[in-house]
Amino acid sequence: MNKTILEMKKIEKHFSGVHALKGVDFALRSGEVHALMGENGAGKSTLMKILTGIYKADSGEIICFNKKCDFNSVKDSQALGISIIHQELNQVNDLTVAKNIFLGREKLRFGCFIDDKKMQIESKKLLDYVGVNINPNEKISNLTVGQQQMVEIAKAISFDSKILILDEPTTALTEPETKELFKIMKELKSKGIGMIYISHRMDEIKKVSDRVTVMRDGEYIGTVKTEEVTDEEIVKMMVGRKITTTKKEKSRVKNNSPVVLEVKNLNNGEKLKNISFRLYKGEILGLSGLMGAGRTELARVISGADSFSKGEIFINGKKVSIKNPADAVKKGICYLSEDRKHHGLLLNKSVLENSLLSSLEKYSNYGFVNDKKANKDAKEQNDKLKTKAPSLSVSVNNLSGGNQQKVIIARWLLKDSEIFIFDEPTRGIDIGAKSEMYDLIEQLSEKGKSVIIISSELSEILHVSDRILVMCEGRITKEIPIGEANQENIMKFAMMRGSENL
Repeated sequence: MNKTILEMKKIEKHFSGVHALKGVDFALRSGEVHALMGENGAGKSTLMKILTGIYKADSGEIICFNKKCDFNSVKDSQALGISIIHQELNQVNDLTVAKNIFLGREKLRFGCFIDDKKMQIESKKLLDYVGVNINPNEKISNLTVGQQQMVEIAKAISFDSKILILDEPTTALTEPETKELFKIMKELKSKGIGMIYISHRMDEIKKVSDRVTVMRDGEYIGTVKTEEVTDEEIVKMMVGRKITTTKKEKSRVKNNSPVVLEVKNLNNGEKLKNISFRLYKGEILGLSGLMGAGRTELARVISGADSFSKGEIFINGKKVSIKNPADAVKKGICYLSEDRKHHGLLLNKSVLENSLLSSLEKYSNYGFVNDKKANKDAKEQNDKLKTKAPSLSVSVNNLSGGNQQKVIIARWLLKDSEIFIFDEPTRGIDIGAKSEMYDLIEQLSEKGKSVIIISSELSEILHVSDRILVMCEGRITKEIPIGEANQENIMKFAMMRGSENL
């Protein structure tokens, strides 16, 4: 059995009266991938910030490599061989790979001149050690997100790290890049490096981890061997209740439901080819396909974010012209982007400001805003959605991913939108919040709103959809009633390329 290289015992942490960590235990062995799981707000990030020297624990002890440690800074933890790969990479795009790896620790000649050649040679050794073929002289901006992440791993190894923390590492990766990451992790395991793997993706946890530690509400719930526990048991540990994502058996859309959106022969170069479909009142229409199938491109065209070269769009039977997002909003269409931080929210603004962003004219009269009514309506919508925020004045940047998503939904409900397009609505949010999001989408449907949901998770598509459209290479290859849908036939039509899908 591999030896224990890290123990965190009875870790306590308070923030302004909030008891963030309540006597949490965690242990890591050499050559182990140890998954750390829990809902957003469970305390995972706080625990890791204590381990990496960003926060200081109120009490408890950290024993690393058989030595009791007291980390006062990130440099302290790095010096002992602990590194973290953050979900949002912190790199300088205009610098080369080599310069990013040694940023702030540049190799020098004669004590004062930067030695680019030495940094390139050392970077090449590190990249070879990690097992990736990346040119050290390439600019970071020219790399894929997956390659940028490999550079971050190489940088971590440059600190002679023996403990590596990976925080939601696959969120922005393609399937091939994810496979490459797992291959590299396997290689690092063989070299005795212990890894703490934070993810909400159960399939990944089961593939790569050896053990799982679960936290809930700042408490340590338990540690289990991955091979000995079921998905359902882990979820129950995380949320304290059983959550099921069973397949929807039949459509809940009434036979006489009117068509609210119709798209005819929509084309946009190679991205979209002769797309035609209908969306009914109160329907949840799933849009499935592999990455690059054209799902997001279709959503962006319908919502006015991108133009199209040919085709027609009808709202409630009337042909409409949608040239920009403002046109779409006026027609009752709202688009919730997969990248909510960059395309959905003003992160430094409050919950109130983000909620009212698209409907200020509704509360304005002769240039004056009716603050009382605006506040009342925004509070009412966020209360209905159960948005967890201390107040409407708090910055959305301080909310979890699931609650940020709720603020965006509140915005469009205040705008009286009728057609909701969700692009990867549960990306980066935890299992409990996912369940709440599914309930919200169902509630929109029950209120007569129509929903298009784009998701890369087949279980998600099968759980919420009334009907499924499968796309491949810019075409709709199959329409599947939910009663006939399963993962196998969705994947069959998702891979129906070229002349096969004509």
